[in-house]
Amino acid sequence: MSDSIRYLTINGFKSIRRLERFELNRLNILIGANGSGKSNFVSYFHMLAEMVEERLQPWVSQQGGAERILSFGVKITHSFESCAEFGQNKYKFALKPVADDSLFYAEEALYYKGDHYAKEGIWYSLHSGHKEAKIKNEIKTRPVAEYCYKSISNWKVYHFHDTGDTAAMKRLGSVQDNAYLRSNASNLAAFLYRLQNESPDVYEKIRRMVRLAIPFFDNFTLKPQPLKNGEEQIRLLWRQKGSDYPLWSSQLSDGSLRFMCLVTALLQPIPPSTIIIDEPELGLHPYAITLLGAMLRSASKRMQVIVSTQSVPLLNEFSLSDLVVVERENEETVFKRLNERDFSAWMEDYSIGELWEKNILGGRPQL
Repeated sequence: MSDSIRYLTINGFKSIRRLERFELNRLNILIGANGSGKSNFVSYFHMLAEMVEERLQPWVSQQGGAERILSFGVKITHSFESCAEFGQNKYKFALKPVADDSLFYAEEALYYKGDHYAKEGIWYSLHSGHKEAKIKNEIKTRPVAEYCYKSISNWKVYHFHDTGDTAAMKRLGSVQDNAYLRSNASNLAAFLYRLQNESPDVYEKIRRMVRLAIPFFDNFTLKPQPLKNGEEQIRLLWRQKGSDYPLWSSQLSDGSLRFMCLVTALLQPIPPSTIIIDEPELGLHPYAITLLGAMLRSASKRMQVIVSTQSVPLLNEFSLSDLVVVERENEETVFKRLNERDFSAWMEDYSIGELWEKNILGGRPQL
């Protein structure tokens, strides 16, 4: 957990106009109404992943340019500034718009504070004026850059909403694409095949958990198909109890397929230091949501977990101290932690989900 996020500052990013040194715990459950800004918080991590891989400008273009990224537009907000604090390190940057609606770095810097060396903490400037992050380029010359880059790269956003007929997780993919589970589970079959061969105990845990939510499921059928050039491809197939006939992933409900992805992400043997999932309850049966809650609590012992949700049954799986209430105030997104003592009387008669439904906790639509 040394490279998970301790504090996060975000100023001027979409609806998040001001968030100063917000503390993140091992388990963070974001609740809030539609449009409150939960997805913008998740979007920040998407951006960070692209940023450190020197793909900021394409990401900015896909978002609609700097005008759509800076809070209330470039005329109101002149810069987007952020600082992530993790372990003994920090990574901060400031982005400003230019005439072509792109962004450039007005500042980029790394920080290290050691027990023996650099006791007072040292900032290393990566200068300004560039349009792509320099952190990756500094790896060869600055050890702090290598550590920061690896830490940030290990914060993984998972988004399994696309389960349509053309979804990547349903198509053939390379067997060799198995180093880690991709953010959209496009390599789910290859990743499971690797676990089946290299981590059979983990694979069996995944299989058993899937069977709890999908009683007719028996096992995955993972058979690579050789190509003429010597490479192999694989597709996600499965079989049901009492049959050896392989079924396609399209013969599963969307919720069942998403649950398989979630189980694999949360039980993977070498987990990310931080995992971010946006509305994982989408399409899940109530019992599967209960299982998901248990998995998220368990996963938080191995990795930092950040989840946004609007599911009452899922909220009931957590404590008030796990919650982050996300609301819009004066058109800005604000994040609040709850004090359990303030709700002790309510908790005697109501569940957390019921309190949220009654708007006792906040994070509900305001009239």
